[in-house]
Amino acid sequence: MDEPTSSFATDRKPTRRTVLGAVGGGALGSIAGCLGGDETADVPAPISIADDRGCDNCTMIIGNYPGPAGQAHYEDPTAVLEEDRPAQFCSSLCTYAFTFKQDVDPTVSYLTDYSTLEYDIEEGDDGPVISRHLDADGFGDRSGLTLIAGSDVGGAMGDSLVPFSDGDDAAAFQEEHGGDSYDHDEITQELVMSMM
Repeated sequence: MDEPTSSFATDRKPTRRTVLGAVGGGALGSIAGCLGGDETADVPAPISIADDRGCDNCTMIIGNYPGPAGQAHYEDPTAVLEEDRPAQFCSSLCTYAFTFKQDVDPTVSYLTDYSTLEYDIEEGDDGPVISRHLDADGFGDRSGLTLIAGSDVGGAMGDSLVPFSDGDDAAAFQEEHGGDSYDHDEITQELVMSMM
């Protein structure tokens, strides 16, 4: 009866139930962390686009034109393209136009990310144009890009949405070349069609 009952007793040892509960809780936490921690694990990586590939929106040969290119990866690409491959585009405008027309959203869509590239602006037939980059490492997830619309720098379709992952790069481009700045979720079908 005079046994200490305080939880501060120094000779108290953990029970089997306590140990198993702690191990089970830790394992459950680890599994939950694995399942919810990295939602991009199943997102396909960007691919390099072949110069001779035709645009899946307008059929122009992608490598023949300047400016940003794009690609859209679908869970079931055969339902959209009748081929098992990502949709590929000659311009950021064609990328948006195509994805707006589909009944399903892409798993991920990539555009040329000029923040990650050394790009050139050259004089084209109708004014300045920005260089074309088709290697996989030059693409960024469009959901994280800032796009400059209506600048004096064109691309494959004439007018262009020029994408940057770094907001400061986008602001510097806009300051030098004009245009309006948009986040991905602000791009509408009406805006895209007005630029084509």
